Amino acid sequence: MEKYTRSIIPVIEYNYENLTTMEKTIADFFIKNKKRVDFSAKAVAERLFVSEASLSRFAKKCGYRGYREFIYQYEETFQDGRKKPVQGSTARVLDCYQEVLNKTYNLADEAKLRRISRMMRKAERIFVCGVGSSGIVARETELRFMRIGMNINSLIERDMIRMRAVFQDERSMVIGLSMKGETKEVRYILRKAHERKAKCVLVTARNNPEFREFCDEIILVPGLDNLDNGDLISPQFPMLAMMDILYACYLDQDQSMTKAFLQDTAEALRESVQEV
Repeated sequence: MEKYTRSIIPVIEYNYENLTTMEKTIADFFIKNKKRVDFSAKAVAERLFVSEASLSRFAKKCGYRGYREFIYQYEETFQDGRKKPVQGSTARVLDCYQEVLNKTYNLADEAKLRRISRMMRKAERIFVCGVGSSGIVARETELRFMRIGMNINSLIERDMIRMRAVFQDERSMVIGLSMKGETKEVRYILRKAHERKAKCVLVTARNNPEFREFCDEIILVPGLDNLDNGDLISPQFPMLAMMDILYACYLDQDQSMTKAFLQDTAEALRESVQEV
């Protein structure tokens, strides 16, 4: 991606709850507006039936020294073809994220993800396992699916992964996470679980035909040079993005039930905070 659009809309949205009712009216105008008009203080004040002083206070609450500085930044949104490119480290990081998202879009196979979702719904217990940065994804996956009533556990310790391998059967499902597909413990539990008739899925950036020997499905995620070292972006990001798509596919199967679970778990968490 060569250029990024500079927008102060996120800044307005971030400060929205701190605004007065009148200031929210001003905020709504700038958030919803999609075309260039006369943005002078006088013109906007007349348009919104507010005072110019209100515009100034609004701008200051958004972190600007005044309305003039605010509107200067806002008008950059309409500088089509003349935006100043993001450069340096910011551009490199954003380029990496954009590349991962573009590749994720092209690799996401919704038909396959729906099949895996059905496997998950039929399984009595699910284990998602990974080591290192993949372990972070495993833990996050457990927390997300647990909130919608799934019997799921994350395995992130090498010895625990190996020990759990011998307890799998046809009622189980194992999801292994390994960018290169080389993590010994992940391969071990998938092989043992497959031998015991459990459903097995591998999430990886390598399309190795060997994986078909012990996996029912392979979810491919994008990889970047040196991604596993975390040089620019978090190495778990490609897996997290794909697991979010899988989560969305799972939710689509029975929205009424999953919505009820989400409401119940949210209420339980609110009660926990209130007790503290």
